[in-house]
Amino acid sequence: MKLGVFMVLFGDRSLEEALDFAASRGVKAVEIGTGGNPGNKHCKPAELLENETALKNFKRAVESRGLIISALSCHGNPLHPQKKLAQADHEDFINSVLLAEKLEVPVVNTFSGCPGDHEDAKYPNWPVAPWPNDYQEILKWQWENKVIPYWTETGKFASDHHVKIGLELHGGFSVHTPATLLRLREAAGEVIGANLDPSHMWWQGIDPVQAVHILGRENAIHHFHAKDTTIDPVNVNKHGITDMQSYSQMLDRAWQFRTVGYGHDIKTWADILSALRLVGYDYVVSIEHEDGLMSIEEGFTKAVHNLQPIIMDEPLGDMWWV
Repeated sequence: MKLGVFMVLFGDRSLEEALDFAASRGVKAVEIGTGGNPGNKHCKPAELLENETALKNFKRAVESRGLIISALSCHGNPLHPQKKLAQADHEDFINSVLLAEKLEVPVVNTFSGCPGDHEDAKYPNWPVAPWPNDYQEILKWQWENKVIPYWTETGKFASDHHVKIGLELHGGFSVHTPATLLRLREAAGEVIGANLDPSHMWWQGIDPVQAVHILGRENAIHHFHAKDTTIDPVNVNKHGITDMQSYSQMLDRAWQFRTVGYGHDIKTWADILSALRLVGYDYVVSIEHEDGLMSIEEGFTKAVHNLQPIIMDEPLGDMWWV
Protein backbone atom coordinates (compact mmCIF):
# COMPACT_ATOMS: atom_id res chain seq x y z
CA MET A 1 0.00 0.00 0.00
CA LYS A 2 0.98 3.63 -0.47
CA LEU A 3 0.12 6.49 1.85
CA GLY A 4 -1.36 9.45 -0.01
CA VAL A 5 -3.21 12.70 0.49
CA PHE A 6 -6.22 14.41 -1.07
CA MET A 7 -4.53 17.59 -2.29
CA VAL A 8 -7.56 19.87 -1.94
CA LEU A 9 -6.34 20.41 1.63
CA PHE A 10 -3.66 22.64 0.18
CA GLY A 11 -5.79 24.82 -2.06
CA ASP A 12 -4.09 27.93 -0.69
CA ARG A 13 -0.77 26.79 -2.17
CA SER A 14 0.43 26.42 -5.73
CA LEU A 15 0.66 22.93 -7.20
CA GLU A 16 4.43 22.87 -6.77
CA GLU A 17 4.27 24.10 -3.17
CA ALA A 18 1.57 21.59 -2.30
CA LEU A 19 3.49 18.72 -3.88
CA ASP A 20 6.67 19.72 -2.05
CA PHE A 21 4.86 19.80 1.28
CA ALA A 22 3.14 16.46 0.72
CA ALA A 23 6.41 14.80 -0.30
CA SER A 24 8.22 16.31 2.68
CA ARG A 25 5.78 14.53 5.02
CA GLY A 26 6.54 11.16 3.47
CA VAL A 27 3.45 10.41 1.40
CA LYS A 28 3.89 8.58 -1.88
CA ALA A 29 0.67 9.46 -3.71
CA VAL A 30 -1.59 12.42 -4.35
CA GLU A 31 -5.29 12.56 -5.17
CA ILE A 32 -6.07 15.70 -7.13
CA GLY A 33 -9.30 17.68 -7.32
CA THR A 34 -10.55 18.25 -10.85
CA GLY A 35 -13.90 19.95 -10.33
CA GLY A 36 -17.18 19.65 -8.46
CA ASN A 37 -17.12 20.28 -4.72
CA PRO A 38 -13.34 19.75 -4.33
CA GLY A 39 -12.66 22.40 -6.98
CA ASN A 40 -9.84 22.39 -9.50
CA LYS A 41 -7.24 24.70 -7.95
CA HIS A 42 -4.34 22.43 -8.84
CA CYS A 43 -5.67 20.87 -12.02
CA LYS A 44 -8.00 22.21 -14.72
CA PRO A 45 -8.73 19.24 -16.99
CA ALA A 46 -10.20 21.20 -19.89
CA GLU A 47 -7.05 23.31 -20.13
CA LEU A 48 -4.62 20.40 -19.81
CA LEU A 49 -6.51 18.39 -22.44
CA GLU A 50 -5.96 21.21 -24.94
CA ASN A 51 -2.31 21.88 -24.13
CA GLU A 52 0.13 18.99 -24.49
CA THR A 53 3.02 21.01 -23.07
CA ALA A 54 1.05 21.95 -19.96
CA LEU A 55 -0.01 18.33 -19.59
CA LYS A 56 3.60 17.12 -19.69
CA ASN A 57 4.67 19.78 -17.20
CA PHE A 58 1.86 18.79 -14.85
CA LYS A 59 2.84 15.13 -15.00
CA ARG A 60 6.51 15.98 -14.54
CA ALA A 61 5.74 18.10 -11.46
CA VAL A 62 4.23 15.06 -9.76
CA GLU A 63 6.69 12.40 -10.91
CA SER A 64 9.82 14.48 -10.26
CA ARG A 65 8.95 14.42 -6.56
CA GLY A 66 8.68 10.65 -6.47
CA LEU A 67 4.88 10.74 -6.30
CA ILE A 68 2.07 9.04 -8.20
CA ILE A 69 -1.47 10.30 -8.81
CA SER A 70 -3.83 7.85 -7.13
CA ALA A 71 -7.03 9.39 -8.50
CA LEU A 72 -8.62 12.47 -9.99
CA SER A 73 -11.61 13.59 -7.94
CA CYS A 74 -14.60 15.67 -9.01
CA HIS A 75 -17.24 14.97 -6.38
CA GLY A 76 -20.48 16.50 -7.63
CA ASN A 77 -24.10 15.68 -8.39
CA PRO A 78 -24.49 14.80 -12.07
CA LEU A 79 -28.08 13.72 -11.31
CA HIS A 80 -29.13 17.07 -9.85
CA PRO A 81 -32.68 17.90 -10.99
CA GLN A 82 -31.54 21.38 -12.04
CA LYS A 83 -30.16 20.57 -15.46
CA LYS A 84 -27.57 23.34 -15.50
CA LEU A 85 -26.00 22.12 -12.24
CA ALA A 86 -26.11 18.50 -13.35
CA GLN A 87 -24.49 19.32 -16.70
CA ALA A 88 -21.61 21.18 -15.08
CA ASP A 89 -20.82 18.24 -12.80
CA HIS A 90 -21.21 15.79 -15.69
CA GLU A 91 -18.75 17.76 -17.81
CA ASP A 92 -16.27 17.84 -14.94
CA PHE A 93 -16.52 14.07 -14.71
CA ILE A 94 -16.13 13.49 -18.45
CA ASN A 95 -13.09 15.77 -18.64
CA SER A 96 -11.62 14.06 -15.57
CA VAL A 97 -11.96 10.67 -17.24
CA LEU A 98 -10.31 11.92 -20.44
CA LEU A 99 -7.47 13.45 -18.44
CA ALA A 100 -7.07 10.35 -16.28
CA GLU A 101 -6.63 8.29 -19.44
CA LYS A 102 -3.88 10.60 -20.68
CA LEU A 103 -2.14 10.61 -17.30
CA GLU A 104 -2.60 6.84 -16.91
CA VAL A 105 -4.45 7.40 -13.63
CA PRO A 106 -6.69 4.37 -13.02
CA VAL A 107 -9.53 5.94 -11.00
CA VAL A 108 -11.81 8.97 -11.07
CA ASN A 109 -13.62 9.58 -7.78
CA THR A 110 -17.01 11.23 -7.50
CA PHE A 111 -20.46 10.91 -5.91
CA SER A 112 -23.29 8.89 -7.38
CA GLY A 113 -25.47 11.98 -7.30
CA CYS A 114 -29.05 12.21 -6.09
CA PRO A 115 -32.05 13.06 -8.29
CA GLY A 116 -35.23 14.86 -7.38
CA ASP A 117 -38.56 13.07 -6.91
CA HIS A 118 -39.93 13.76 -10.39
CA GLU A 119 -38.86 15.26 -13.72
CA ASP A 120 -39.71 18.84 -12.80
CA ALA A 121 -38.18 18.76 -9.31
CA LYS A 122 -35.90 21.61 -8.26
CA TYR A 123 -33.90 19.96 -5.46
CA PRO A 124 -32.51 16.47 -4.75
CA ASN A 125 -34.63 14.14 -2.65
CA TRP A 126 -32.81 11.56 -0.49
CA PRO A 127 -35.28 8.92 0.77
CA VAL A 128 -34.02 7.18 3.93
CA ALA A 129 -37.21 5.60 5.30
CA PRO A 130 -39.36 2.82 3.78
CA TRP A 131 -42.63 4.26 5.10
CA PRO A 132 -44.80 6.17 4.32
CA ASN A 133 -44.79 4.31 1.03
CA ASP A 134 -44.29 7.52 -0.94
CA TYR A 135 -40.59 7.22 -0.18
CA GLN A 136 -40.43 3.75 -1.71
CA GLU A 137 -42.09 5.09 -4.85
CA ILE A 138 -39.61 7.96 -5.05
CA LEU A 139 -36.67 5.60 -4.58
CA LYS A 140 -37.92 3.24 -7.28
CA TRP A 141 -38.43 6.10 -9.72
CA GLN A 142 -34.97 7.53 -9.01
CA TRP A 143 -33.09 4.29 -9.55
CA GLU A 144 -35.02 3.10 -12.60
CA ASN A 145 -35.19 6.44 -14.39
CA LYS A 146 -32.06 8.30 -13.29
CA VAL A 147 -29.40 6.44 -11.31
CA ILE A 148 -29.07 3.21 -13.27
CA PRO A 149 -29.48 4.73 -16.79
CA TYR A 150 -26.96 7.51 -16.11
CA TRP A 151 -24.27 5.31 -14.61
CA THR A 152 -24.74 2.55 -17.15
CA GLU A 153 -24.02 4.98 -19.96
CA THR A 154 -21.34 6.95 -18.11
CA GLY A 155 -19.73 3.79 -16.80
CA LYS A 156 -19.35 2.50 -20.35
CA PHE A 157 -17.68 5.79 -21.31
CA ALA A 158 -15.20 5.45 -18.45
CA SER A 159 -14.53 1.80 -19.25
CA ASP A 160 -13.92 2.62 -22.91
CA HIS A 161 -11.24 5.06 -21.70
CA HIS A 162 -9.66 2.51 -19.33
CA VAL A 163 -10.72 4.34 -16.18
CA LYS A 164 -12.55 2.98 -13.12
CA ILE A 165 -15.14 4.98 -11.19
CA GLY A 166 -14.76 5.34 -7.42
CA LEU A 167 -18.07 6.39 -5.90
CA GLU A 168 -17.78 7.75 -2.38
CA LEU A 169 -20.42 6.23 -0.11
CA HIS A 170 -21.74 9.50 1.26
CA GLY A 171 -24.98 10.51 2.92
CA GLY A 172 -27.27 12.64 0.79
CA PHE A 173 -26.55 10.60 -2.35
CA SER A 174 -28.20 7.55 -3.89
CA VAL A 175 -25.12 5.39 -3.31
CA HIS A 176 -24.21 5.72 0.36
CA THR A 177 -23.83 2.16 1.72
CA PRO A 178 -22.13 -1.05 0.57
CA ALA A 179 -25.53 -2.41 -0.48
CA THR A 180 -26.42 0.58 -2.67
CA LEU A 181 -22.95 0.49 -4.25
CA LEU A 182 -23.31 -3.20 -5.09
CA ARG A 183 -26.82 -2.61 -6.44
CA LEU A 184 -25.51 -0.04 -8.91
CA ARG A 185 -22.45 -2.15 -9.75
CA GLU A 186 -24.68 -5.11 -10.61
CA ALA A 187 -26.73 -2.93 -12.94
CA ALA A 188 -23.99 -0.77 -14.49
CA GLY A 189 -20.96 -3.05 -14.46
CA GLU A 190 -17.67 -3.62 -12.66
CA VAL A 191 -16.32 -0.23 -13.73
CA ILE A 192 -18.33 0.99 -10.74
CA GLY A 193 -16.61 0.60 -7.38
CA ALA A 194 -16.22 2.37 -4.07
CA ASN A 195 -14.01 5.20 -2.97
CA LEU A 196 -14.41 3.83 0.54
CA ASP A 197 -14.23 6.35 3.37
CA PRO A 198 -14.60 4.84 6.88
CA SER A 199 -15.77 8.16 8.32
CA HIS A 200 -19.06 7.88 6.44
CA MET A 201 -19.50 4.28 7.53
CA TRP A 202 -19.13 5.05 11.22
CA TRP A 203 -21.78 7.77 11.37
CA GLN A 204 -24.22 5.53 9.53
CA GLY A 205 -23.64 2.73 12.06
CA ILE A 206 -21.64 0.55 9.64
CA ASP A 207 -18.44 -1.18 10.77
CA PRO A 208 -15.76 -0.19 8.21
CA VAL A 209 -13.99 -3.55 8.55
CA GLN A 210 -17.18 -5.33 7.57
CA ALA A 211 -17.75 -2.82 4.75
CA VAL A 212 -14.28 -3.69 3.46
CA HIS A 213 -15.14 -7.39 3.52
CA ILE A 214 -18.54 -6.92 1.86
CA LEU A 215 -17.13 -4.79 -0.97
CA GLY A 216 -13.70 -6.40 -1.18
CA ARG A 217 -15.08 -9.89 -1.79
CA GLU A 218 -16.67 -8.42 -4.93
CA ASN A 219 -13.45 -6.58 -5.94
CA ALA A 220 -15.51 -3.43 -5.58
CA ILE A 221 -13.04 -1.14 -3.78
CA HIS A 222 -11.33 1.15 -6.28
CA HIS A 223 -9.90 3.76 -3.91
CA PHE A 224 -9.74 4.48 -0.18
CA HIS A 225 -9.98 7.62 1.96
CA ALA A 226 -8.46 7.86 5.44
CA LYS A 227 -10.68 10.01 7.64
CA ASP A 228 -12.06 9.42 11.12
CA THR A 229 -15.35 10.15 12.89
CA THR A 230 -16.31 10.59 16.52
CA ILE A 231 -19.88 10.18 17.74
CA ASP A 232 -20.95 12.21 20.76
CA PRO A 233 -22.75 9.82 23.15
CA VAL A 234 -25.02 12.58 24.50
CA ASN A 235 -25.77 14.59 21.37
CA VAL A 236 -26.56 11.52 19.27
CA ASN A 237 -29.44 10.74 21.60
CA LYS A 238 -30.79 14.23 21.00
CA HIS A 239 -30.24 14.64 17.27
CA GLY A 240 -29.77 11.12 15.90
CA ILE A 241 -27.29 10.17 13.20
CA THR A 242 -29.11 12.25 10.59
CA ASP A 243 -28.20 15.41 12.51
CA MET A 244 -28.88 18.35 10.19
CA GLN A 245 -26.85 20.93 12.10
CA SER A 246 -23.94 22.55 10.33
CA TYR A 247 -20.58 20.81 10.67
CA SER A 248 -19.40 24.01 12.32
CA GLN A 249 -21.67 23.35 15.33
CA MET A 250 -19.12 20.95 16.74
CA LEU A 251 -20.09 21.27 20.42
CA ASP A 252 -23.72 20.33 19.74
CA ARG A 253 -23.52 17.92 16.79
CA ALA A 254 -24.20 14.18 17.16
CA TRP A 255 -21.04 13.35 15.24
CA GLN A 256 -18.12 15.05 13.57
CA PHE A 257 -15.21 14.23 11.31
CA ARG A 258 -11.78 13.85 12.91
CA THR A 259 -8.20 13.23 11.92
CA VAL A 260 -7.15 9.56 11.80
CA GLY A 261 -6.63 8.30 15.34
CA TYR A 262 -8.79 10.96 17.00
CA GLY A 263 -12.08 9.13 16.56
CA HIS A 264 -10.93 5.52 16.72
CA ASP A 265 -7.74 4.01 18.08
CA ILE A 266 -4.83 2.86 15.98
CA LYS A 267 -5.72 -0.82 16.51
CA THR A 268 -9.04 -0.14 14.78
CA TRP A 269 -7.22 1.51 11.89
CA ALA A 270 -4.75 -1.40 11.73
CA ASP A 271 -7.73 -3.76 11.47
CA ILE A 272 -9.13 -1.72 8.58
CA LEU A 273 -5.82 -1.74 6.70
CA SER A 274 -5.39 -5.46 7.33
CA ALA A 275 -8.89 -6.11 6.01
CA LEU A 276 -8.07 -4.10 2.88
CA ARG A 277 -5.01 -6.22 2.18
CA LEU A 278 -6.90 -9.41 3.02
CA VAL A 279 -9.47 -8.73 0.29
CA GLY A 280 -6.79 -7.78 -2.22
CA TYR A 281 -6.79 -3.99 -2.04
CA ASP A 282 -3.12 -2.99 -2.09
CA TYR A 283 -3.38 0.49 -3.54
CA VAL A 284 -3.45 3.97 -1.98
CA VAL A 285 -4.72 5.09 1.42
CA SER A 286 -5.50 8.75 0.75
CA ILE A 287 -5.69 11.08 3.77
CA GLU A 288 -8.63 13.49 3.72
CA HIS A 289 -8.60 16.26 6.33
CA GLU A 290 -11.94 17.62 7.55
CA ASP A 291 -11.20 18.02 11.26
CA GLY A 292 -12.61 21.25 12.69
CA LEU A 293 -10.44 20.98 15.80
CA MET A 294 -7.11 21.04 13.95
CA SER A 295 -5.44 23.20 11.35
CA ILE A 296 -4.98 21.60 7.95
CA GLU A 297 -1.23 21.21 8.40
CA GLU A 298 -1.51 19.75 11.89
CA GLY A 299 -4.38 17.42 11.04
CA PHE A 300 -2.64 16.11 7.94
CA THR A 301 0.69 15.69 9.75
CA LYS A 302 -0.90 13.81 12.65
CA ALA A 303 -2.75 11.53 10.25
CA VAL A 304 0.53 10.70 8.50
CA HIS A 305 2.20 10.11 11.87
CA ASN A 306 -0.58 7.73 12.96
CA LEU A 307 -0.81 5.80 9.71
CA GLN A 308 2.86 5.37 8.84
CA PRO A 309 3.63 2.78 11.57
CA ILE A 310 0.69 0.55 10.60
CA ILE A 311 0.49 0.79 6.81
CA MET A 312 1.88 -2.26 5.03
CA ASP A 313 3.94 -0.84 2.20
CA GLU A 314 6.08 -3.84 1.24
CA PRO A 315 4.87 -6.44 -1.29
CA LEU A 316 3.54 -9.67 0.14
CA GLY A 317 6.18 -12.37 0.50
CA ASP A 318 5.86 -16.13 0.37
CA MET A 319 4.44 -17.85 3.44
CA TRP A 320 7.65 -19.70 4.33
CA TRP A 321 5.88 -21.37 7.27
CA VAL A 322 3.20 -23.01 5.13
